[in-house]
Amino acid sequence: MAAIELRSTRTDHQRIPFLDALEKGLADDGGLFIPSAWPKIDWDSLSRDSFSACSLDFLKQWLGDSIPASDIEGIVSEALSFDVPIVDLAGKDAYQNIYVLELFHGPTLSFKDFGARTMAYLLGRKIQQSGGRATILVATSGDTGSAVADGFAEVEGVNVVLLFPEGGVSPVQEMQLIARRENVFPLRVRGTFDDCQRMVKGAFADPALSGSHLTTANSINIGRLLPQMLYYVWATKFLDSDEVTFSVPSGNLGNLTAGVFAHLSGLPVRQFLAAHNANDFFPNYLQDPTSAFKPSVSTVSNAMDVGAPSNFERLQGMLSYSEISENIWGTAVSDQETMLRMSAVSDRTGYIADPHTAVGIEAILRFRKEMGGRDKDPTVVLSTAHPAKFPETIQKVLGTTAEEPERLSSLRSGATRVQEIEPTQEALRQVVLACEG
Repeated sequence: MAAIELRSTRTDHQRIPFLDALEKGLADDGGLFIPSAWPKIDWDSLSRDSFSACSLDFLKQWLGDSIPASDIEGIVSEALSFDVPIVDLAGKDAYQNIYVLELFHGPTLSFKDFGARTMAYLLGRKIQQSGGRATILVATSGDTGSAVADGFAEVEGVNVVLLFPEGGVSPVQEMQLIARRENVFPLRVRGTFDDCQRMVKGAFADPALSGSHLTTANSINIGRLLPQMLYYVWATKFLDSDEVTFSVPSGNLGNLTAGVFAHLSGLPVRQFLAAHNANDFFPNYLQDPTSAFKPSVSTVSNAMDVGAPSNFERLQGMLSYSEISENIWGTAVSDQETMLRMSAVSDRTGYIADPHTAVGIEAILRFRKEMGGRDKDPTVVLSTAHPAKFPETIQKVLGTTAEEPERLSSLRSGATRVQEIEPTQEALRQVVLACEG
């Protein structure tokens, strides 16, 4: 099968192979990579036996000859070797036909493990085969950093510099971020996630770092989106329906964009719901295309605290405004509404939803009300993080806590490393140069 080629969202004249785009992170013109032509998948040929079998079938068709078949098999068997359960909320009335796609059964208990571990597998192999080196820059508002740190830990030839906002992640998330790993350098930035993201993007344009072989593992990297398509495909095959609606807790819009990738490759999707917290740029944009980015604000669903989502550029590069607003419905959910929904879901179904999942469920109920029902349609909410990562909020709302997995408990007595920096390009530059030296 033909290898997929990628182009920038900003210009259409350059075509590069998938693995080169993975290593570069950003296009030369600063744009994000998208397919120059969309692969067309034979959906009927995909396995329904398991997530692994379905994923293997999909990747072989989507990637074609872009990477060796043995590497595709390695992604599925090594990088993505964890469960992807689909839980029927089994509720009555409002909760009928709502399914929770649990994406938090990987090593760091968040959906970010899908992209981070796949990138570590592919990029690590490419760097080792060439004998080169790379420095991966990561801005995180919660879970990306720990997933990348865990995925790339001890990968030869790779350093990871991860930036997170001071006071902008949960205590458990920070514990995961600063766990000591020899090739990982966590930076607690005295600013917001938007500052962290700005600094990462700025590093790629910094002449002083031109020889640093920088790349990124944020969702601006095409390698992150590749495996995130897989669980949309699996949920659709599992439910055996071409009328599935997906509710996606959204911040940087990477998870939503991955779903759109799959849809443009032929995946039958009835509707995407962009479920945002108080950081409501994208829902506003869906109502008014002149809406502008705003500074991020802190919420209980902190991994979605993004004021200027990077993948918005990808959506605009793939779809017209009318196509975006036709395929995606959006809403913004306040902290109070989030916690009320957490309580209601627990009371009605017995399910403990973390704050991000609760935002996604609230979006489903609002969408059904606005559309005049649709409670017979199978609707899947992407559950992006284990509730044990938010014990303070769970305790406050439900008066209990989710059982803490051993992989979290073991971090509490482990060694840590973190450096505090100001939100400036100079501060990041010094760290990058020092860790390379």
